[in-house]
Amino acid sequence: MTRRACVIDTDPGTDDAIALWLAMASPELDVRLVTVAGGNVGLDHTLRNARAVVGLTAKTVPIVAGAEGPLLGAFMSETRVHGADGLAGVALPHGPPATPGIAADAIRALLRAERSVTLIGIGPATNLALALAAEPALIDRVEEIVLMTGAWSEGNITPSAEFNAWSDPEALAMLLACGRPVTLATLELTAQALVTPARIATLRAAGSGACLDAAARIMESVPTSRRFAHQGHPLHDPCAVAWLLDPTLFTSRDVHVHVECAGVARGRTVVDRWERSGAAPNARLLDTLDAERFFAFLTERLATLP
Repeated sequence: MTRRACVIDTDPGTDDAIALWLAMASPELDVRLVTVAGGNVGLDHTLRNARAVVGLTAKTVPIVAGAEGPLLGAFMSETRVHGADGLAGVALPHGPPATPGIAADAIRALLRAERSVTLIGIGPATNLALALAAEPALIDRVEEIVLMTGAWSEGNITPSAEFNAWSDPEALAMLLACGRPVTLATLELTAQALVTPARIATLRAAGSGACLDAAARIMESVPTSRRFAHQGHPLHDPCAVAWLLDPTLFTSRDVHVHVECAGVARGRTVVDRWERSGAAPNARLLDTLDAERFFAFLTERLATLP
């Protein structure tokens, strides 16, 4: 098997934690680096959470802190879903210490050392944008950029914007314009990955590992969503990782995406799904998800972790 070297840029975050565990459990991915930004909660919390999540897997991966806030404007967290600590109150053992350095520099160092690296962004895009803007010659070493971000219908932080896109729309716009393949898992896609009591019960029944147990406790602690009549809540970030592991779970289409960076619609991703603008595609949009297979796959992989 040829393993795909990758960076995971994250802001844990309940669904970030499960996405990290899915990546760590998957032999297809060679996770070389985890970089951390402020997002769902402040950087002090997200860095501690990333260390704890990675530590629970017993794997050794450098974890490097990055941007506290966006390229422009002020940082604002979102604690209504993830709680004040970012993990919905689920306590995990302390993880290994962070690796000294700055996330953007660590990303650039890895790109210099490797011919091909996939960038997985499951938080605000600040760290990834800073890395590529600082050394554009490295862009050709990016195989693919996979992001959980955006929405083509309505947002989840404002009426028009998804949280990650809203947190740093300038950074997202830079990635969309960088010239490398970009794949987007938007809110419309992740809404299809609905965590329900039955799916949590199936997860719990799959084993007794610490990561599996923590994933189930986190899923149980996230409040159900009014958008889905309180039947469950969407599991956003693991969808981006799953795309790299089994693309047959998804359908997709090529689209042009424009990011609004000002005004009341700041953070809105204007997605041309039907080629109305005449603009050339700059992203692959993940359209549909086979949810039953996705949750079975997620459960199978998490059950292999300690």
